[in-house]
Amino acid sequence: MTVEMLEGGVLQPYKFRREEHTHRFELIYVNVSQVLPHVCQLQRASTLPPNDQNTMIQAIVRSRQRRQKFDRALLENLSEVEILEIQANKVTPLVTNPGTIMLTSCKLYFQPHNNAEKYPVIKISIAEIKQIIKRRYLLRQVETNERDGLYEKLLLMDGLTLDDTQQDNISYQWQAGAISNYDYLCYLNRQADRSVNDLTQYPVYPWVLADYVSEELDLSDPGIYRDLSKPVGALNEERLKRLKDRCKDMPEPRFLYGSHYSTPGFVLYYLVREYPQYMLCLQNGRFDHPDRMFNSLADTWDNVTTNPSDFKELIPEFYNKEVVGDFLCNTQGIHFGMRQNGKPVGDVELPPWADGPHTFIQKMREALESDYVSNHLHLWIDLIFGFKQNGTEAEKSDNLFYYLCYEGSVDLAAITDLNERLAHEVQITEFGQVPKQLFFHPHPRRCKSFGLYDSTILKSRADSLESSEGNEGPLAIDKDGNFPIEVPFQDPRNFWQRLAELKQQRSCRVNREGINAVAFTADGGSILTAGQDALLKIFSLPEFNQVRSLRIGTLAVSSCLHIPGTDTILVGSWDNVVYRYSLQYSHVDPYIEAHNDAVSCMHWLKNILVTGAWDCTVKVWRIEGGADGILRRKECDNTSKFGKAGHLNPLCIGNAILCEMDHDSMVTCVAVHPDATYLATGTQDGVLALWSLPKGELIHQLNCHSHSINALAWNVDEEERVLTSGDDGLLTIVDAHLGTKICVHDLKETGRCIAWDGRLVIVGGISGDIILFDMGTGLVIKRILAHNGPVTCIAISPDYEHMASVSEDRQLILWGFDD
Repeated sequence: MTVEMLEGGVLQPYKFRREEHTHRFELIYVNVSQVLPHVCQLQRASTLPPNDQNTMIQAIVRSRQRRQKFDRALLENLSEVEILEIQANKVTPLVTNPGTIMLTSCKLYFQPHNNAEKYPVIKISIAEIKQIIKRRYLLRQVETNERDGLYEKLLLMDGLTLDDTQQDNISYQWQAGAISNYDYLCYLNRQADRSVNDLTQYPVYPWVLADYVSEELDLSDPGIYRDLSKPVGALNEERLKRLKDRCKDMPEPRFLYGSHYSTPGFVLYYLVREYPQYMLCLQNGRFDHPDRMFNSLADTWDNVTTNPSDFKELIPEFYNKEVVGDFLCNTQGIHFGMRQNGKPVGDVELPPWADGPHTFIQKMREALESDYVSNHLHLWIDLIFGFKQNGTEAEKSDNLFYYLCYEGSVDLAAITDLNERLAHEVQITEFGQVPKQLFFHPHPRRCKSFGLYDSTILKSRADSLESSEGNEGPLAIDKDGNFPIEVPFQDPRNFWQRLAELKQQRSCRVNREGINAVAFTADGGSILTAGQDALLKIFSLPEFNQVRSLRIGTLAVSSCLHIPGTDTILVGSWDNVVYRYSLQYSHVDPYIEAHNDAVSCMHWLKNILVTGAWDCTVKVWRIEGGADGILRRKECDNTSKFGKAGHLNPLCIGNAILCEMDHDSMVTCVAVHPDATYLATGTQDGVLALWSLPKGELIHQLNCHSHSINALAWNVDEEERVLTSGDDGLLTIVDAHLGTKICVHDLKETGRCIAWDGRLVIVGGISGDIILFDMGTGLVIKRILAHNGPVTCIAISPDYEHMASVSEDRQLILWGFDD
């Protein structure tokens, strides 16, 4: 039998001729003496039974590959130092080509074992390598020792500079709106070992639209979208019921779906017009029946939602604006056959709402990036890459496939029978493979408030600011020179949208020594400062006049806050005491002898006072009677804790310690969750601890920084996360539920204090600069030279119209907007 391909240079089905022929071969690259022994070996193998035939051929191949050595004449420079030489396979669609890898001191080479490749050797400079990913093949990590050895050697190479963005950072960037849904899905597919070079693990993308028949497409209408919380097979309830009934009667291992959502056949179903040669290779020289081909979007969607054996998802080409829909057109004029309606297979029939491939891809991409999809895409990620892809959760979610689709389902290396192993490989290759699992907990949804920022604009503006540090003028973000304003001015998000317009309004030197803390009163009418000279000072707004200055204790004061609804200011001191100052009576009292060492930080929320100290403890106090309890004055006897009748005694007014938490080093900062359900504490040794309130039970503890944690801030949006800033210059976001880092950025400068809205961060730097940093893109958006010393504290007014900053330079600066 002979197979004739590309007759006349035209792509068409192969012709199989089962008759005697005489052929003449011309050897171009080698002589007969080199080829004839191999031909004789293969001829002998062909006389054996099929099982023995496969065994002999594999033995011939392995023996030949072991004898192959890298041709040193292919080295670009003979002075290169050879580091490692191993055997490897180059994987491309439907072709796995063996060869030899040579790693030298400056390049990575691949020399194929045959002359079927376009180039005799592939050369990659070490400096050009940006990513090295350990991939699996045929549901297993292949040639682990050799692969891992090459991986480790590469990581040690001089001149190697990798894009070291972590998965957690990318996930956060997507949630923050800094990268698109399309780019995030690209990234997840790469991390899950899916590549356009491997049709058995081609990138998988969801159907997001369910309307391919309407004349117009309203992307704001939720009714046009597919339910992303369900796999394709569960979108039709009637079909799903039939599949479940069949599954109940199956022997183990049971499965719900008899086909997968991504296989080589399904990928080429979509791409046959662009890559017809792949379909001929996959289907033994034939195209599919003309009426079963990808002829219509509407028909294909109807089929995947009704057919009992069709559950395929989409591929990236449906959303990639760079390919402009070439795969939808029969531009090569391939004759795929005649359909039953008498028409030849031509271009794909598009929905009425698309007037051509370009418009179709554009609309599909807009749908993928729509608010509806952004708010629900995490549910589909759970099914494909996350905790619902296998096991009990997969069963609950109607997401169960045949067992050979899952990694670890079979150990091919342990199968000694060559034919049995080959059968398993064919099954795995053709049936489909579930991606490598990336997430083991529900994937966070995309946060709604993050949509307020245009990351493209922010990035371009950040690039332009590299040469203009210190500019204190208004920062043009869009064509109108402002952040877009879409919410009332009273909404705190508006403050962050307009942050680039923040300008210095007033400043003054207020203390003889550095200032440790600044705070606004609850009504926003005054500013408080606490200094190392033990002075508490009060400034009126908007006049910015100093109205009071009083000494608190004998040592420096570290923190201050105003209790809403009262005339009471609490001040933490290095003499271990929390003091109470009455605005009404201008009277200072030792309020709580809180710790055995200096009080370093305080936080008040919902009648709970939290104090941290250098004695390595944090205490949570409840003020019985709420804010009114602070105002009650009781006469105490001479055995009062502070030894003077008539002074406020914490026992007299009913203060009680709810809990006390020990740490291994000095406590530097505390922050209570806005719902008062969590407490975050930071220490001098860089450890973040998360506690439950009101019981004070330790939930998570992790090393966030190599040096002291200087500041903490909670996200007030849906996701419960805390941001930390440390002496090592890092900004780290931690998930309170999981106790894991989800984003880390190097600010390249120690941040002493922070304010955070969930994406943008205001950082008070050790340089004296006020820095606006975008955690989504990892970019500095604005940097203002504010102080001549480290910024020690920043505060935002209750009405979000002003910000105050203080520093070791003894300056207080008030920031605001022009209007």
